[in-house]
Amino acid sequence: MKLLFVLLIMATYVIPAFPQNGEEIRRPAVAGRFYPADADTLKSDVEGLLAAADVDAAAGVRAVVVPHAGYVFSGAVAAKAFARIAPSSHYRRIFLLGPSHRAAFEGASVNVACSAYATPLGTVEVDGETCAKLLAADDVFCHVPEAHQKEHSIEVQLPFLQERLDTLPPIVPVIVGTHQISKLRRMAEVLQTYFTPENLFVVSSDFSHYPSYEDACRVDKATGEAILSTSVKIFLDTVAGNSRLGVPNLLTSACGQAPIAVLLLMMEQARGVRMEHLAYCNSGDSPYGGHDEVVGYHAFAVVGDGDTVREQRSREVFSLTADEKSALLEIARKSIANRLSGCMELPYDSTRMTGNLAKNCGAFVTLRLHGKLRGCIGMLVGRRPLYLTVSDMACAAAFEDPRFPPVTQDEMWDIHIDISVLSPLKRIYSVEAFELGRHGIFIVKGDRQGTFLPQVAGQTHWTKEEFLGHCARDKARIGWDGWRDAELYVYEAEVFDEGCAE
Repeated sequence: MKLLFVLLIMATYVIPAFPQNGEEIRRPAVAGRFYPADADTLKSDVEGLLAAADVDAAAGVRAVVVPHAGYVFSGAVAAKAFARIAPSSHYRRIFLLGPSHRAAFEGASVNVACSAYATPLGTVEVDGETCAKLLAADDVFCHVPEAHQKEHSIEVQLPFLQERLDTLPPIVPVIVGTHQISKLRRMAEVLQTYFTPENLFVVSSDFSHYPSYEDACRVDKATGEAILSTSVKIFLDTVAGNSRLGVPNLLTSACGQAPIAVLLLMMEQARGVRMEHLAYCNSGDSPYGGHDEVVGYHAFAVVGDGDTVREQRSREVFSLTADEKSALLEIARKSIANRLSGCMELPYDSTRMTGNLAKNCGAFVTLRLHGKLRGCIGMLVGRRPLYLTVSDMACAAAFEDPRFPPVTQDEMWDIHIDISVLSPLKRIYSVEAFELGRHGIFIVKGDRQGTFLPQVAGQTHWTKEEFLGHCARDKARIGWDGWRDAELYVYEAEVFDEGCAE
């Protein structure tokens, strides 16, 4: 009670410093609770979180997905996303899309009643003209005053924007109250016009609500990978699937499910953008949170063609050294051997991993016995450090590939290991963008999906159409021509094996 009393005093103390223009200024509803109400303290805290984020800034950030909990729980994760934005970025406006925690309604409420939002760091102008245009564009956009008055999902993002950007443009505050996919599509169609390099979209969402720490990590991992796919169907199916798992106390997988779906719908129609995963934790990782009932937090960024030169060069030159390849092959073999022998020793020394080995990369591990396939399992999307992914996939290939019985101790002497380290998935809209031999293919249609690694082309000598047809029919199970109206993604792979790790 004493702490609550102090926080209430802090919040009350700061409000008189804001302009007194009645309903025109939207006053802070959660200052002193979700973040400090004192301007100097807030500025110092946000600056510290951004400085600690250790993320390369990019000039081409189109959108971020950020949590909206109290800063002591989710501030460090949110800072990763905001730190991805170059401070010198010049946006025309910022769209803030958040879920409704206070009001029940169908549609998206645009705050046309306020000319500005106040925080302890000052006021942020509202782009009234754009707000009005949204209302006129489709009646799925409306104005529900109570959706904005006490809502925190947008408010907590503003101090980060105020501190990060050298020039802060006006904002367009939108609270999404519906989960109907037809209405979300209508919102996305209107907002698509604004999904350009001149605007920034800030999508507010926490993730799993109230399961145990371990269950949250498992559920949030699945939800995060679905978002990285950039497929709204995969995302919504994953969220629905999570709810059917029977996880104790799981209230939702993503309270901002609807705003995230709108973002993914816009990405499906965009060109030259990609989704990046930047960070994850849950409230159990904070010294102020327990492990019995936690809330999960992810940070993502959508980056377009305006990347910094430094980042472009970084992607071009990313390549594993011979020592790094040897280390991964050793980790893969030790992981399998340890499982066979029951040894509990870790197959790696995490303190000696290089920067490349610590990056989040997808990877496949392939096992061959006397030249024939003996197991192959992989992860297309990099959600964990590369050395951990290789360790996990090696064991999965040896013991969990449903096409083969588990590898035995006697076989280990003759097992040959290949590793394919993958680049991020890239959505393509024409097969002309698919280069046979250079690209792997990932095909998604409904709840069916399948993939072929790039090297399959060299092993089979198929034509491009045969490559796609076999993947659609034999892997995704959608028929030979199923790829023609499916979602197509490409990726590249750096492939090496125990015969030649250089």
